[in-house]
Amino acid sequence: MASQAEENYLKALFVLTEKNGEAAISALSNTLNVSTPTANSMVKNLHEQGLVHYEKYKPLSLTAKGKKEAALVIRKHRLTEMNLVEKMGFGWEMVHGIAEQIEHIKSPVFFDRMDELMGHPTIDPHGSPIPDKNGKVNIKQYKKLSDCIAGDSVILVALTHSSEDFLKFLNDKNLKLGLKINVDSIEAFDGSMSISYQNNKREMLSAKVCESLLVDK
Repeated sequence: MASQAEENYLKALFVLTEKNGEAAISALSNTLNVSTPTANSMVKNLHEQGLVHYEKYKPLSLTAKGKKEAALVIRKHRLTEMNLVEKMGFGWEMVHGIAEQIEHIKSPVFFDRMDELMGHPTIDPHGSPIPDKNGKVNIKQYKKLSDCIAGDSVILVALTHSSEDFLKFLNDKNLKLGLKINVDSIEAFDGSMSISYQNNKREMLSAKVCESLLVDK
């Protein structure tokens, strides 16, 4: 059974390798805010447990066993976030830190019961998929708002990240999942977008914000 530190490494690697299946040790150390030698030592340990593919000077990847263990930690995290929002009334900007603590509880029945009481949700409050109890993740391909063109009407379905500052920014703009957004115009100079939503409420969003919003038609 993985330790809390090991679970944090596996979870970070899962996210880092989600797109192309591998990640550099430097990216892992930066994500976890540890030195490269510290990360290297832990990765060697995970390699010995059959959780990580490791070769000196080569990118890292998770084994099938490592992917499943990482996905199950992420499942606990995202179920907890959903429970905190849906059942306990927390704002979506408040739940990450609490879930970081609860995700390390070693009780599958606890999280299965949580899942059951919420009706088996498939996404967390930020639109990220919740892995099932076998570690399978149903990843949907959404496009970024920044990839839309003027005249598009889309639905906000997920976020590329969920930092507290970003979520508070979205709260201030009353931007939330499920919202219909109309792209009115795009600035050629910097890619900022003029959008309208909720009875013609209008906002100008920077390119950075638009790249962080995932939408579906």
